[in-house]
Amino acid sequence: MASREEKRNLETIPVGSLGIIPLEGCKEMGAKIDSYLVKWREERENEHKESLAFSGYMRPSYILKAKVPRFGSGEAKGLILESVRGTDLYLLVDVCNYALTYSMGGFENHMSPDDHYQDLKRIIAAVGGKARRITVIMPFLYESRQHKRTSRESLDCAMALQELTAMGVDNIITFDAHDPRVQNAIPLHGFETVQPAYQFIKGLLKSEKDLSIDSDHMMVISPDEGGMGRAIYLANVLGLDMGMFYKRRDYTRIVNGRNPIVAHEFLGSSVDGKDVIIMDDMISSGESVLEVANNLKTRNANKIFVCASFGLFTNGLDRFDKAFNDGIITKVLTTNLIYQSPELLSRPWYVSCDMSKYIAYIIDTLNHDTSISDLLDPVERIQKAINRYKMGEDIS
Repeated sequence: MASREEKRNLETIPVGSLGIIPLEGCKEMGAKIDSYLVKWREERENEHKESLAFSGYMRPSYILKAKVPRFGSGEAKGLILESVRGTDLYLLVDVCNYALTYSMGGFENHMSPDDHYQDLKRIIAAVGGKARRITVIMPFLYESRQHKRTSRESLDCAMALQELTAMGVDNIITFDAHDPRVQNAIPLHGFETVQPAYQFIKGLLKSEKDLSIDSDHMMVISPDEGGMGRAIYLANVLGLDMGMFYKRRDYTRIVNGRNPIVAHEFLGSSVDGKDVIIMDDMISSGESVLEVANNLKTRNANKIFVCASFGLFTNGLDRFDKAFNDGIITKVLTTNLIYQSPELLSRPWYVSCDMSKYIAYIIDTLNHDTSISDLLDPVERIQKAINRYKMGEDIS
């Protein structure tokens, strides 16, 4: 069977010579993406390879050398160490990589999302408008949780998007944006929010051998109203029933800046004896999703799988260890789009869904100015994976 790389019709002339700059927090992901691109372009037969428009098409690496050195005061500057003139430039940034540190006044500081975002702007400023086109791939959209105004408060995500486009960024690609409507802030620029549904299904099928994927044995659950679209999509693609929880809050009190949740109320058909997939965009502390899992267990759900694009685990892993040991959760699946600690990767309940190949597809296709609509809608690929799984074939 021909691989999907060979099927992709990329006969068009590239927009410009491909260049990738993964910022420090994205180095590992950048190296994986680069290796896919190098391999595919070596294998791709193209009659125009010798033409001037394809110069530099095949290279040993597409990563351009860049760095952000810091002064002792904690200030920094962006440096690009090779030519970017005329390149189709892709900048990768992980604003959630708290493992990186820098020295400030003799103290060791962990990098915050603000630091990563500032470094991204430094690199864009260093480009100095000389690139043919700039695309920012920011898997976790900076400030995406501060996406709407309900009182006298800042609109950080909208401001960040406008700032990037004002600096010359043409396209912004993010994954599972907390609220995709934030793109209304930049209506004349490219903004794509990509769903990792296919990678979740693949990860689940690889890690569990005896699943019955039909409406009698499985359900998809949204832990809140905000995740409804995500859950409806997956339930429809897999042919499953869907349920949801809504958060009943105490609006008379404010704790840590928000109204505390009193209870999670369930809406949906019976989960009795069924395996359950809980779909969410992120696991922050994990409190909500584990409360939902506990609630489902009291309703006699069978195996519970938690799928979230971003696993922040801000309050550590202990409560997930306990939930696993108590038989509440079976597996937690998140992507490698943001930093994953070695402790997380070592956990028996954790499944990492690799997104590097998918991002490489997107970069390769965009560099040729070809439509990525088939990449954004993975229904066909999900169906094929399910069929292979049902026939007992290996899910690669």
